Amino acid sequence: MNSPHKLLAFQMAAAVAAGILLRFVVGLHPLWWLVWLAPVPLLVMAIRLGPRRARWLVTLAALIGTSVNFHYFRLVMPLPAVIAVIAAQTLLWGFLIMATRRLVVRYQAWWTVFVFPVFFVAADTLMAALLPDGNWGSLAYSQADQLPILQITSLFGTSGLLFLISLVPSALALAIAYGRSLLRGWIAYALSALLLASSFVYGCLRLRNPVSGVETTFGLVSIDDPIGPKASLSYALNILEEYDRRVALLAGQGAQIVVLPEKIAVVAPPLAPQWQQHFSALARQNRIWIEVGIGIDDGKSPLNWEWLFAPDGALASSYQKHHMAPPERSDHYSSGTEYNVYTIDGHKYGLAICKDMHFAALGRAYGERHAAVMLVPAWDFDYLDDWMESRTTAVRGVENGYTIVRSSREGLLTVSDAYGRILAERPSSAMPGSSLLAKAIVADPLQTLYTHVGNLFGWLCVAAAVLLLSLNRRTVPSKS
Repeated sequence: MNSPHKLLAFQMAAAVAAGILLRFVVGLHPLWWLVWLAPVPLLVMAIRLGPRRARWLVTLAALIGTSVNFHYFRLVMPLPAVIAVIAAQTLLWGFLIMATRRLVVRYQAWWTVFVFPVFFVAADTLMAALLPDGNWGSLAYSQADQLPILQITSLFGTSGLLFLISLVPSALALAIAYGRSLLRGWIAYALSALLLASSFVYGCLRLRNPVSGVETTFGLVSIDDPIGPKASLSYALNILEEYDRRVALLAGQGAQIVVLPEKIAVVAPPLAPQWQQHFSALARQNRIWIEVGIGIDDGKSPLNWEWLFAPDGALASSYQKHHMAPPERSDHYSSGTEYNVYTIDGHKYGLAICKDMHFAALGRAYGERHAAVMLVPAWDFDYLDDWMESRTTAVRGVENGYTIVRSSREGLLTVSDAYGRILAERPSSAMPGSSLLAKAIVADPLQTLYTHVGNLFGWLCVAAAVLLLSLNRRTVPSKS
């Protein structure tokens, strides 16, 4: 084998290795520390190689990486849609890396360290605004359990966190590719270190703030078994009786508010009043607040509802889901538009359902309405995305300063505070189900910059990306 063939084989092996690393980053259970490093081989490969070879090697690596979610996507989407999504993600990674390459290679200056973060955040911002699934799976959520660095989202949302996540590999790639030869490179490396350190210090200081308020006891119940429109009466009653038993048990243990999952039953419209009456009586008998998710299917345009019952049995508030998961979109579920808050013991409680909390704009809308707690019934997909879904939801609490109580089927029962701390957590299960009793301090929502200005930082990155792309229009000399 001659030298060019050996070199090509080595480069392909490097691309495959980079793709394997990426699989541990873009999957549903990402390795948080690897997220800060995985883009480095892709960026170095793009910078050091000629544009044509770099393009197809980066594409190969991206395809290997993004295909990690094939099984999950197949669970929620038809095969053609799965192929389209993976292809789009592969092309996006290729575009971001190669667009960064063009500017870095052309200018080889300190400021190019910000190119990759700007492009990355701009793409994430546009996806959040334009796609039906928002920026689901954003790398920002990979840091949800790293509380000091997560606090930056209270200032700049996930865009600020994503900027840091992509800035570090950008600086490392420039250091590897150019070292001291980069024009004023020390500025790039120093600024990157300073921004990262400042964010970490800010997070540590924020986490030291005392938490004061009213201690509230929450109960969460989940039974994975579904009650569909065609379920037999005996089957449905068996599950419903188990919910009743667990709710009563939690009430006896001191639960003041009990949260049940999304669509514990999907029923025909004539049966909806009976289900309301049942949970009204359950709340009244146990003298507690009960939140429950119910689907109402008329065979044409189903509805996904969340009901909140007061201790006297009254239907205090209700909410219709805004953002539908792919199966719901296929079934033509109708979307709601209202934001519902209800005052309990002097604090405002907001209502949202599962996928709604993937959208930062919806989470911020509740922050603007001064919600102190969000009650979130959910239904995840066969435990595959349980961590990602629960942590995506928890990030909304950090952005807007409120507590979140999330009860999921085929997922996690989770209570998180305004700093993203997981106060209590337990997996759901099939019959006889799972229960969780958790105490949380309910206080007025923390005031955050993000709630006031929204994703301003992300849109500034979009504007900066447009400017940088205009610089990319000139021909770039090929690099051998």
